[in-house]
Amino acid sequence: MSITKNYIYNVIYQVITLIVPLVTVPYISRVLGSHGIGINAYTNSIIQYFILFGTIGISLYGNRAIAYVRDDKENLSRTFWGIFTLQISTTLISYIVFLFFLKITGEYQNIFLLQSLFLLAAMVDVSWLFMGLEDFKKTVTRNLFVKLVGVVCIFIFVKSAQDLWKYVLILSLSQFLGQLTLWFYIPKTIKKVKIKLNDVKTHLGPSLVLFLPQVAIQIYLVLNKTMLGYLSDTNEVGFFDNSDKIVRMALSIVTATGVVMLPRVANTFAKGDLSKVNDYLYLSFGFASYLSFPLMFGLMGIAEQFTPWFFGPEFSKTNEIIFIISPIIVFIAWSNVIGQQYLMPTGKMRGYTISVIVGAIINFILNLLLIPHFQSLGTSLATLIAEFTVTFVQLLFLSGQVKYKTLFASTWKYFFSGLIMYSVIKVIGLNLNFGFITTFIQIIIGLLIYPLLLFIFKNELNRNLFIKGLSFIKRLVK
Repeated sequence: MSITKNYIYNVIYQVITLIVPLVTVPYISRVLGSHGIGINAYTNSIIQYFILFGTIGISLYGNRAIAYVRDDKENLSRTFWGIFTLQISTTLISYIVFLFFLKITGEYQNIFLLQSLFLLAAMVDVSWLFMGLEDFKKTVTRNLFVKLVGVVCIFIFVKSAQDLWKYVLILSLSQFLGQLTLWFYIPKTIKKVKIKLNDVKTHLGPSLVLFLPQVAIQIYLVLNKTMLGYLSDTNEVGFFDNSDKIVRMALSIVTATGVVMLPRVANTFAKGDLSKVNDYLYLSFGFASYLSFPLMFGLMGIAEQFTPWFFGPEFSKTNEIIFIISPIIVFIAWSNVIGQQYLMPTGKMRGYTISVIVGAIINFILNLLLIPHFQSLGTSLATLIAEFTVTFVQLLFLSGQVKYKTLFASTWKYFFSGLIMYSVIKVIGLNLNFGFITTFIQIIIGLLIYPLLLFIFKNELNRNLFIKGLSFIKRLVK
């Protein structure tokens, strides 16, 4: 399947993963309030640690390992069953540890138990198999129905602040059932083979190599909310969590290329075509820059008018948080290309690991310093600085391997086009009232201005995408 089709499918997959909490945010924000949303975010952040230690980097490793052997069905089947057996074993151990944690924890026990369905979902997750095979259609189509049913259930069953447990159950159960549906495809994809202990042990070491950077990444993805809940209160967690959802939703459109390109680059690297690997890097980096700058400036431009009608008056603080953390869209887009699309599939794990560890340490220290004084705004600033650090360190590790001039050739065009777009939609927002219509007008104007400016700047990627889009529309008409 082509990279373009896989990218489209993975964008859909990433958006679906986030869309259940996102499309219900305006409703849930008003029903559960910042306190209820904060409890959900806080307890989920704890569960994510058990998922992290249970999966020990298997998702990323499995994707890459499957890509290496996908042309040999016997080897593919043996690899799959070996990795999956390891996954079952490690997540089962993690669940047992979670049950001990549940016995000693003093609050939110029922919510924690419902959240643990996410851990069971991770236990049966085989999406890494289909991603390694570059078959993203299956992961999308099977999950779509389950997620949509989940959205409907939220509106039907969650009616008051006392229904928090129902909300958590619907989210976690949707995730679990979504993972189970992928197993319908396993018999047609994988053969039954007898595996030995060595077939499982052989995957433990490489998974642990990827586990360390995953721990570091989790620190500044999840520890933010944990520390915010501990050093501040659940209301502040709710403000940050809602803002983070919006930014991560936009970010998923860009980082979808990472999951698509990892198996492609890994397979190309395995064949020894290093020149093509570098070509993929330049292509992905340019595309990530093309998308991330307008998303960053767009969110910063609409935040003030968007948050009051979307989240409700109780969440007015999310406007400032979104404005602060929006630049991470660019930083993560770049680090996703360098780390997950180049360093990881080509086996250069040292640079990737060091970058995320440095970012995690900085994030932890800044959270300790800033949260007591600035609460969720402090967490936002810590997140921004940490993501910038990760990207900067990874760029240093590219020295001598790529041409920076080629890598950043069109960046100035994307930056200035995005900045002008921001200025225009900001002025529009300041002259119109808060509301859906204002946000809609801002988005439409932004979508028109950004590519138009890039035509003026004679950007080649913009021109090629426009031609491809036009060709696609013509085929649809015919």
